[in-house]
Amino acid sequence: MDQSLVHSARETLVEGVGRRDFVRAVAAIGAGVGVAGVAAGCTRTGSAASTLGAPKVLQPGEGNIGGNHYLQSTPDQVLWGYVPNVHAKPVLQMKSGETITIDAVSHEGILEDQGRNPVAYFGSKGVSQSDVLTDAIAIAAEYRRTPRNFDKDGPHVVTGPVFVEGAQPGDVLKIETLEATPRVPYGVVSSRHGKGALARTPDGNAPAGITLDEVMPPVSQDHRPNPDPTKYGDAFTFTAIEDGYGVMRYQKASVRFPLDPFMGMMGVAFSQDTDLTAASANSIPPTLGGGNIDIRLLGVGSTFYLPVFAEGALFYAGDPHHAMGSGEVALTAMEGSLRGTFRLTVCKPKTGDAPSVAYHYPFAETADLWVPIGLSDPDASVNGQINDLNVAMRRAVVNALDFLEFDRGMERATAYAYLSAAADFSVSQVVDRTVGVHAQISKSHFK
Repeated sequence: MDQSLVHSARETLVEGVGRRDFVRAVAAIGAGVGVAGVAAGCTRTGSAASTLGAPKVLQPGEGNIGGNHYLQSTPDQVLWGYVPNVHAKPVLQMKSGETITIDAVSHEGILEDQGRNPVAYFGSKGVSQSDVLTDAIAIAAEYRRTPRNFDKDGPHVVTGPVFVEGAQPGDVLKIETLEATPRVPYGVVSSRHGKGALARTPDGNAPAGITLDEVMPPVSQDHRPNPDPTKYGDAFTFTAIEDGYGVMRYQKASVRFPLDPFMGMMGVAFSQDTDLTAASANSIPPTLGGGNIDIRLLGVGSTFYLPVFAEGALFYAGDPHHAMGSGEVALTAMEGSLRGTFRLTVCKPKTGDAPSVAYHYPFAETADLWVPIGLSDPDASVNGQINDLNVAMRRAVVNALDFLEFDRGMERATAYAYLSAAADFSVSQVVDRTVGVHAQISKSHFK
């Protein structure tokens, strides 16, 4: 056992993390999560990275695996660019309340505009081949489950689905994140043309509110169309991990920011289509089944609730992040492969085991916050796509009102006034076609 991690966990506890976080740490130990996961679980949001240092490379099967079950990302089982539909064949089955450790693989470094060769791509950044994940290498070279169309498919490597015994449509799947450990000591932030907060519109014009001179990446660097995606002119910022911080270097200086690892994509099967590459199963837009939800609060110690649409729920994960700012404006977070451990529990209607909103809409919480969520168009692009933040905001407010009225017993008018006076509403992301807003309601206000 790594004694430095033991010392770090001990020091975190000694400093006083509060009763809730201590209980959460004990629960994590009971679930079999390793010391790194417990240390991260004991810290407040935004500080988990302080226990990580410069992580060792976690190749498949190496290091601590804390879950009751373990799932790797292999070319013959993952989906690249799509999420499992309700007809998908599970790759693993587990009981409700058990834990699972998943080795998730980041898409950055393996995509077509980066050459689809992670050894060469990361090698150009000074990374040795031994520090490139073997599962990333295998997926880039051997993935054949679906044809790859870089301009149409999602970028994400999606691991699963996992069948959770007892889950039926109408239930809720409760997803507790117990561990989120970087598998590599580096990540990538990408800005691709046609996407991001400042991207040009499909007709080549500037989006409302900015000029062509303000588009990012600059129009002069956009070399589309081109039969070779590596010639598109997309921008990538390689980011090292040093002492628990992401480090970006520019000119003769650098900027450092704390890591806050979380899985950008956690979901259950939602699409009713049988086609693996149906538009409704594209991995980019989040849906009522979760998916690419991209809420930075969903790290260690968080709980994510999703309505179930298929027998067994069919849970999947992907899009691992080392750090992300709310909004994810450039297109991606600091993307990097993670080892995540989750407890998956089935919640039945009228038991009180899940917030009432969660039986029809994604909902989250942390030790300190309730997090109602709003999406602009959560039906998986079935009837086109709405990416209006006003729509997402209204839905987040309605879901927050429903929670306060039906779960906390507040009169709706009082709840509306409370949200205006004391709750925060944050932009989750603006880059996933379906945009998101989430509320942050402090639990301490209700003691």
